[in-house]
Amino acid sequence: MEESNRHQVSEADIVIWGATGFVGRLLAGYLWSNYGKTDRLRLALGGRRQSALETLHRELQADDRLPLIVGDAFDVDFLDEITKNSRLVVSTVGPYAKYGSPLVSACAKNGCDYCDLAGEPQWMQRMIHSHQKEAEASGARIVHACGFDSIPSDMGVHFLQAEAKQRYGHTMNRVKMRVQAMNGGASGGTVASMINLAEESRRDPEVTRILKNPYVLAPEGMQSGVNQPNVTRAEFDADLRNWLAPFVMALINERIVHRSNALISHAYGRYFKYDEALVMGEGMKGRVRARLTAGLMGAFFWAAAFAPTRALMNRFFLPKPGEGPSPEKQEKGFFKLLFIGQNDAGKQLHIKVKGNRDPGYGATCRMLGESAVCLLRDISKEDLSGGFWTPATAMGDALIERLSANAGLSFEIVSS
Repeated sequence: MEESNRHQVSEADIVIWGATGFVGRLLAGYLWSNYGKTDRLRLALGGRRQSALETLHRELQADDRLPLIVGDAFDVDFLDEITKNSRLVVSTVGPYAKYGSPLVSACAKNGCDYCDLAGEPQWMQRMIHSHQKEAEASGARIVHACGFDSIPSDMGVHFLQAEAKQRYGHTMNRVKMRVQAMNGGASGGTVASMINLAEESRRDPEVTRILKNPYVLAPEGMQSGVNQPNVTRAEFDADLRNWLAPFVMALINERIVHRSNALISHAYGRYFKYDEALVMGEGMKGRVRARLTAGLMGAFFWAAAFAPTRALMNRFFLPKPGEGPSPEKQEKGFFKLLFIGQNDAGKQLHIKVKGNRDPGYGATCRMLGESAVCLLRDISKEDLSGGFWTPATAMGDALIERLSANAGLSFEIVSS
């Protein structure tokens, strides 16, 4: 980008990178309303198009306390400047495998904290492998998956295990998450990330291997373990007496939960098992719905892997980047997740995690925003060293408190 078109990077607590994308706009509105215009935090809007940033600035009715930072996601010098002058960068620019790597590299190099919405395990594995030691040395705390994937899953298991430890003196070595109800739409950015994942998997056998390993995000030397349950087709859940279908977010959520367990020295147990699935209902109706859902999901990923069918989907029915559900749909959205923990003696503990907005957008922008604020304000560098962390291992109970107070999430025990 021409130097004349680039705004000078001023010091900021949080830079919102990709602020003009669909989720980026929601995040900017949330952080500015709750933390920026009240002078609680110094924010900045970042992106590659000055005109779009100026439009967003006007929409937010912001003032000079919200500066604009214009630059390119692949300009190493520019990213160095951002990460040297900011305490934390929160990124909504996906697919991260295409656009996110230089920013993570700059944060790891310059000791700048970082949060994102990544749900791409193959990319996250590359970032951890490439930059873990550098982040440890610089003090950068890097936390991927701070949206609907994977905060409800990671924090739900964290909450359940803490309660189990308090009640029974030990954690539960078997936990399953079941999506009981969910209402929300998909944005073009999310769809683009899913399509890119399918395309990479078809092109590169190593990506396929990564996606099949539930322990792939664990630290080096800890990337194997007990065989994990995996709902890939219609199945019957005897505990719930309901039929199940695969849950698309399980691909990333399960790997984040297993990374959390590894990072805390297997506090959930060395033989800990975890899986996720959609609840489809009882009887023949539930069975048919489960089979149909599983079939449609498989067909989508097959079609997304090949250029001709991918082009047809993009042209006729998939949302474009920058598109997403209306404000009304976001407000009407919700999710209800049930976590069932069980120990060797058969004792069970059930908890629910609920959100009162569209899971991928209305709720996600709040989860991401509160994660960034929590990491910056509640978790000191003395308490959390540099490196790649998960939401649960980086922020734990402090994040649950913020999500419950500000983001419309609830964590509750329903039975034991």
